[in-house]
Order: sequence, then C-alpha cells, then structure tokens
Amino acid sequence: MANWDSLIDSMRDDMINTLQKWIRQPSIKADPAPQAPFGTDIRSMLDIAEADCRRLGFDTQIFDGYAMHADLGEGDDAEALGILAHLDVVPVGDGWKYPPFGAVIENGRMYGRGTNDDKGPAIAALYAMKAVKDAGIPLKRKVRLILGCDEESGSECMHYYKKVATIPRTGFSPDASYPIINIEKGILRVKLHGKPAADGLQVIAFNTGERPNVVPGKASALVAGDEKTVQLLKEAAARLQLDVDAELTSEGVAVTAIGINGHAAYPESARNAIGELLLVLREAGVQGALRTLADKVGMEYDGKSMQISITDCISGSLTCNMGMIRADANAVSAVLDIRYPVMTNPAMVVKNIRAAFQDFEVEAGAPNEPHYIPESSELVQRLLDAYCEVTGYERKCLYTGGGTYARELEEGVAFGAAFPEDEDMAHQANEYIKLDDLCKNVKIFASAIVKLAGKA
Repeated sequence: MANWDSLIDSMRDDMINTLQKWIRQPSIKADPAPQAPFGTDIRSMLDIAEADCRRLGFDTQIFDGYAMHADLGEGDDAEALGILAHLDVVPVGDGWKYPPFGAVIENGRMYGRGTNDDKGPAIAALYAMKAVKDAGIPLKRKVRLILGCDEESGSECMHYYKKVATIPRTGFSPDASYPIINIEKGILRVKLHGKPAADGLQVIAFNTGERPNVVPGKASALVAGDEKTVQLLKEAAARLQLDVDAELTSEGVAVTAIGINGHAAYPESARNAIGELLLVLREAGVQGALRTLADKVGMEYDGKSMQISITDCISGSLTCNMGMIRADANAVSAVLDIRYPVMTNPAMVVKNIRAAFQDFEVEAGAPNEPHYIPESSELVQRLLDAYCEVTGYERKCLYTGGGTYARELEEGVAFGAAFPEDEDMAHQANEYIKLDDLCKNVKIFASAIVKLAGKA
C-alpha cells in the first residue's frame, strides 16, 4: 500500500490552490449559449476543470458543454470504476459572512459556494487519482472521473452523457456523507397553481426561491396597506413568535421573513422563510390560495396536513420543502420538493396532494424513483474497508433524502465526503470545507481506488 500521507502532503498546496480557483469561478445555472447548455459560467468552470485534469496527467474529453471525464488507466469503459461529481452549484442565497465565490481560508477552513457541494469532493477524487498514478500502482481496470454540470437542476448533463459516451456500470459519487449511503429516497416535484382572493389582506407580490431543492432562508412580499397594516403584520408575527418584520414603503407594505436556508433533503435542519411568511400573512387575514398554502404546508416539512406523512423502516420519513413561490394579484404558484421513502407509492402521494388542494391545478412531474444497492455488495464492502482503514470509524450504511449521481449507475452509491461529526453545509450560507478533511478524503478515495481497481 502506498504511503498516502507523504504523497498527499506533497500535493496539498497545489490541491488547495486548485480548489480556490474552482470556487472563484461561479457556476450557477443560467440561460444556454452555444456549447454552453447551462450558461457561460458553468462552461467556463468545465473548461477550467478539464485543463486541470490534463495538467495532472489524465486523458480528458468534454461532451458539448454538458459534462467531461478524465481517465486513469486503460480498459473497457463499461467496466471502469466510475467516480461521479458535479461542478454546478445552487444560487448563493442570503446570510453570508464570507464572499460566496471568494474561497477565503480562515482557521483551517475554505469558505465558498461549492466547497462542500460538490467541488471540494471532486477535487479530492481528482487528487486521489493522481496519488494512485504517482504511486505507480498497477490497475486491473480503468478509473473514470465524470464531472457533470446540471446535478442541482435535474441531471440533464448525465442524461446527455449517457447518449454520447459509455457510463461505467459501477462506482460512487462523493456528494453526500460517510460511511456510505446505499439507499436514496425517491424525489417528486409538484407544482401548485391557485387563485388569490378578492377579500382579505391583498398581496401585491410574493416572489421567493430560485430552486425547489433549496430551503429558502429569506422571503419577502409586498402587501397593500398603510401603517395600520404594518402594525397588523407585526402583531401577527409576535403572536406566532416568528422572525418576520414589516415596513411601509412608497409601493406598499414590505414584509420580510428570516429563516435558515438548507438542503431540501433535510428540511428539518433548516427553517423555511416562505412558510414563516405564509403563516404571518394568514394570521393577518390573507385569503384564497395563499391561505390554503399556509394551511396545508406552512412550515411543515413532513406533509402531515396534506395527508402524505409516511415513514418506513428502510429509509425513514417523507420530507416536503416549499422551495419556490410566485404570487401577485392574478395568480399564485408554488413548487414542492418531496423526498419519499422506498416503500412509498408516489401516485398515492400525488392523489392526496390533489385532495388537499382541490381548488388548485396540481402538476406533478415524473418521480425519480428510489435507489438501493445491497449492503452485501463488493462495492459497498470495499468502500467501507477504505473508509474504516483511514478513519477508524464505525462501518455502517445509511439512507438519505438527497439525490446524487449514484442513481445514474447500475451499481452506484454515495460515498462521502462529509464525516459523521460535520455540520450539514450543503446549500447553506457560509458553506465550507475543512482543509484537513479535504486531505483525508483524498486518502480514503485513493484507498478505495486501489481496493476496487488495483491489481491483486
């Protein structure tokens, strides 16, 4: 076995500098452009990543701006060990102390959007491949790092990649948590379209949220009214003990709710500002579709008032996040991001939502089915071996509400890169990665490559 400590110590400065460069390139999805299906910023990020992969000695190929891969070793593409990570990031959101694309290093941490999800883990996988290459370890099959550009918005990148290239049958995605995630819940997106009421508190505009899979940490609305309306809203917020404020402007009453942003897969660890604001508006007298949204969703994250609260012994409980809302004097719409357990029938979930929102148009997308790989598989067991040898931590399998590129593989799991003691920073303000953990990930991934692709 190679001396990973020595090898990784020799790469540490270059690895950190490379990650800083990647973080400083914004890569939020935008309007398409030629050879840039997800926007020019993401295309620039893809070009930067491809250049660094080539600089480190790997054969690379970009696929029309959708994705790229970098190869270590030779062999059949389908039988390669796949490592899948993504270069796109969610919108910045509110509440940052550090510049979101500054890659500031302080107290052993690098701060920035993408440090944790998923550029940091992608860098760790890339340098793990370099460590294996530099150590001269012979391989029995190819190792292929695939970097996609649309994981946060539906994985169109991987759908395209599969059409133009051969995706490996087996592998892992470093886009979640250790020890290993072999079960991912199903994902269902539901759009709700309703009408405002002519009576009650009148909302002029309520536009919050950019992605369904982000729990919004701030929400704002403009309401018709005067100083009496300001007082009404402030008293409503005080009764509900919610962090919502109101002030009179030249256009109306501006109402702002402050929550805690986070990932839609774990809404219980965040606080949805849309829900806060809806509850205060209901308390102050709003009617129509906005009142129904407050009644049936509000700040709930389990779907209880929609009669979709479900739990199984395999993958835990259903979660629901209202990630987007758009409302004016003519229409109200909202988007729900639902993560449902393995044993759940998504058609029944949709049926119950339709029953809860009888006065709404309910538009349900095709579900992304749950993903499950047996704990007994060689892939799972060898990855656990690598993790436990490097960390000494407990070997066990977990489930998640998150959806990773592991679903794109016939036999794929999420492996890292967050450790059990880490706070969840995905999609949150002041996202960071510990630099020591970055290096520890390289050791784990390098060991995993050797165990799964190295010659005996």
